[in-house]
Parts: sequence; C-alpha cells; structure tokens
Amino acid sequence: MQDMDGETARIVAEREAFMQAVPLPMLHVGPDMRIGVANARAVVLLGPQAVGRHFGLSLRQPALVAAIEEVMHGGEKQHLRCNLSPSAHEVVYDITVGPTPGGGALCSFFDVTEQELIGQLRRDFVANVSHELRTPLTALLGFIETLQGPAKNDANARERFLGIMSREAERMTRLVRDLLSLSRVESQERMRPEGVVDLSGLLASVLTTLRPMAEQAGVTLELTGGSAPVKLRADADQLTQVFHNLVENAVKYGTPGKLVTVSIGREAALPGSPGGAVSVAVRDRGEGIEAQHLPRLTERFYRVDTHRSREKGGTGLGLAIVKHIVNRHRGRLRIESEKGQGSTFTVVLPLG
Repeated sequence: MQDMDGETARIVAEREAFMQAVPLPMLHVGPDMRIGVANARAVVLLGPQAVGRHFGLSLRQPALVAAIEEVMHGGEKQHLRCNLSPSAHEVVYDITVGPTPGGGALCSFFDVTEQELIGQLRRDFVANVSHELRTPLTALLGFIETLQGPAKNDANARERFLGIMSREAERMTRLVRDLLSLSRVESQERMRPEGVVDLSGLLASVLTTLRPMAEQAGVTLELTGGSAPVKLRADADQLTQVFHNLVENAVKYGTPGKLVTVSIGREAALPGSPGGAVSVAVRDRGEGIEAQHLPRLTERFYRVDTHRSREKGGTGLGLAIVKHIVNRHRGRLRIESEKGQGSTFTVVLPLG
C-alpha cells in the first residue's frame, strides 16, 4: 500500500510539473470527482479554493460539467466553447476535456475572446455598411422607377426627384470615400510618418479652406497660438484630414453667431516621446454632448443624433478616421463636453 501511495504521489507530482509548464489554464479532475491539480493559470481563472473541491462547484457551466461527466464515464475527448466570467468582463474559452490514465479528466482552456470580438466587430461593420447603403439605394431605385413610369412626363416631379437622387448619390459617394480612407489609415497605422510639417501653417490653411462654409453657417473661425512655426514629424495630408474633420464638425454642430476656436498649446511629453508635445484644441459653442456618449464617439458609425448627422452629410466614420490617424502619429485624442456648454476636441502630438 505504501509503494502504491508513493507511485501515486510521483504521478501526481509529474502531472503537476507538466501542467505548470503549459502556458494555458489546465486542471485535472480525479476519479473522486474533485479538482486534484490546477496549474497557476487555472488557479487565476477559478480561484485557489477550486483545488480539492468537487469540479461542479467551480465549473458551473452545464455544458462543461456534462463534458467532464461524459469523459469520466468512459466517453471520448470533448471539445466545446464556453463563456466564463472570472472578472467584470466575460471571457470566451475553447475547452478540451480528455481522459487520463488511471481515471479522471484533463481540462485545458484556450482564450478566444479576442477572436470572438474581432468576428463580432466584422459582422457589425458589414451590417452597418449594408444598412447605410441600403437607404440611399432604395431611394434611388424608387425614384428611378417613378421617373420611368407615372412621372415620365412630369417636368416638376422630374426636377424634384433628380435633386433628391443627386443628394442620395453624394451620400453614398461620401460613405465609400470614408470607408476607403478608413481602410487606408488602418493599414498604415503601425508605420510612423517620416515627413516634417509646420502645424501652424497647416491649421491656417485648413481654416482658410473652411471659412466660406463657416460664414454661410454664421460661425466665426479663430486661430490662437499659431503665430510661430511648430515643426513636427507627421503626414501633412492626414493631419489636414484630422483638423478639417474636427473644424468642420465644430462648424456644423456649433451655434450660429458664435466662435469656433482652434488653439495651439504645449503639453508635457507623451510616453515614448521625450521631446515634449503640442496640443491643438478645437472648441465649439454648440449644444454639447451628454457624458454617456463621449467614450463611444470614435466608434465606427456611432452617432449621438443619427437623423441630424445624416442631414448634415455625416457618415459616422469621421471620428474613427481621426482616431486612427492620431494613433499613427503616436498622439492622443481627448474629448470634453458638457450639455449646453459646447465641446472641445483636443489632439496631442509628440514633437520628438
């Protein structure tokens, strides 16, 4: 009996050493239905109290419990996917349950949360694009059918419908353009720009381009802190796109008769860029944005007011493009807003 106990202890020790070397959560359920061994990653996943307890008390997912019971009763290796929540965030695992010599079951857990998230993001993206295109396409097809039929000889209806069709076609063109721009920016995000740009001159050029639009909207544009050149490593076209987008949004959603202020300032050095940083704050005096919307503003197709955004020609991709361009420049985007007090979008870029 003593020799048997020693042999059992040796097997358990070898099994534990093997499991500790595996970079995945792994545990062994013994013939007594208790978790006999769990490596360090499994202890983090299930907690230290799991070892020595009946497996059903720590592994509460019915499908996982059923898979272990199947293997314990002589069944074949089982594969399944389960949602586990060891923290505030749900984690998805691919789990393998297999029999072991001497009885029991060995369970390994492979984290596929990121794969699931990427898949969900891809599905959401396709659904959003399809939805955004379906509306103008449906309108175009409807008007074409009307012009080919009942309104064929109605000059007034033809002019009105052609105007609407032109706006819907422009909307699709903007969407496709922004999708291509987003794709291009994402593909370049890991490659830091090599050019040198004068930020003050670039901002002055952006404001000159947008001033007619601002005057038409009754909004005054003002640049402060841009009297001296500010040189930094950047892609001129992409930074122009960033500030054109931010200033255009400020004009669209600002209040007629009010200012939109673009301010250049200095900031403390960003991580990995010891040479200091420059900030550009674009402030409007519009209605402001409620706090619950702020964390999601840079998500693709996220809009605070969908109808108003579409009315003003928005595609829901502008701030997502801004975020990716700022990331490519190793910068930061800060969004501050208070309902009734306007909004400030601040881009912080490293000077080094």
